Amino acid sequence: MFDTMTMVKAGGALCGTLLVFLLGGWGAELIYHGAGGHDDHEQAYVIEVEGAEDGDVEPAEEVDVAVLLASASVEDGAGLWRGCQSCHKLEPGENSTGPYLYGVVGREVGAATGYESYSGALSEVADVWTPENLFNFLEDPKGWAPGTSMGYNGMRKPEDRADLIAYLDSLDD
Repeated sequence: MFDTMTMVKAGGALCGTLLVFLLGGWGAELIYHGAGGHDDHEQAYVIEVEGAEDGDVEPAEEVDVAVLLASASVEDGAGLWRGCQSCHKLEPGENSTGPYLYGVVGREVGAATGYESYSGALSEVADVWTPENLFNFLEDPKGWAPGTSMGYNGMRKPEDRADLIAYLDSLDD
C-alpha cells in the first residue's frame, strides 16, 4: 500500500500546513491589533457632531392616550383582534391560554372569572385595566410588567393599540 517514506511526506505536509496557518494568524494579530496586546481599546476616529454633548438623549415622544382613544376606530380594532384570538376569548368566563377579554376595560387586574394562571406581575404594576394601563401593556407587556407570563412582543403603533382598546371597550355595556 503505502511505504514509510510516503507516510513521512504526508505527515510533514500536514505539519507544514499547520505551521503556515499558525504563523498567518500570528501575523494578522500583529498587523490588526498591534504589538501592544488587547489592553488599548481607544476609538481610532471620533466624528464630532455640532450641538451634541455626552448624555444628551432625546426623550421619547409622549402620547396622549385620551386623544388617541377619542379618534380610535372600533372596526380597525376588530381586525386587530384576530391576532389575539389564539390565546384569548371574548365570551365571559371562557378562558383559553389567556383570560377572556370581555369587559377587560375597567376590570380589576387578575379578576377574570375562572382564570387561575395569572403570573402576579400584573397586579404589582396596576390595580385596574384602565385604557392607559392597557395601552402601555399592549406596547411592551414584558417591559411594562416584568415577569408577566404573556408571551406577546407588543404592538408598536399607538393608533393600533387605541383601536384595539376601543374595540374591546365596545363589547360590554
